[in-house]
Amino acid sequence: MSSAREGSEAPFTPEQEATIASLEADLSERLAHKPRRLSHSLNVGHEAERLARIYGVDPYLARLAGILHDWEKATRDAELVDVARDLGIELAGDELEEVAPLLHGYVAAKTLPERYPWLPEEVLRAIERHTVGAADMGPLDMVLFVADGIEPSRGSVAALDAQRELVGTVSLEELWWRAFRDTIAYVVETGRHLYPGTIAIYNEVAARRA
Repeated sequence: MSSAREGSEAPFTPEQEATIASLEADLSERLAHKPRRLSHSLNVGHEAERLARIYGVDPYLARLAGILHDWEKATRDAELVDVARDLGIELAGDELEEVAPLLHGYVAAKTLPERYPWLPEEVLRAIERHTVGAADMGPLDMVLFVADGIEPSRGSVAALDAQRELVGTVSLEELWWRAFRDTIAYVVETGRHLYPGTIAIYNEVAARRA
């Protein structure tokens, strides 16, 4: 028996469709110089919507979060560090330069309301958490985190293919936990910097699950 809940297949309203089209047009302009990043972002929007419908999460909010999650990828890392510092963003235990690839979600969560003040806090929180995660991930947070990893343009990779096979057969929390652990394993295997906060999140969730 599947542990996933069947989501609603109801279509979006005309107003929601118009908002989605508007955001995708804005993103296409913002990431025009990064076509692969643009394609990825649009794919994440669709994948997040699909996962949301499977797991009973709001598909409209998931689509919005997916479209906008890499909004600040248009900004160069060096500039992103400066913006993050100006916004008072801190990632405990690290200099911002060391975690520059992780900053775009945190920065976007603070800058997007200037342009889209109507964005729900739930969407902004999911965007903020999509790179590092959190010990208290909500359903939309988990949907976006997983969708970011398994969307089709990521290609066929053993760990991602395994996650794709789990969709709809395990709970959303179990699916996210697998994706989170696989992300840590990838960082370690490739010899990249592992943000200390990730270890703290892992330990807290692992202890709770035990």
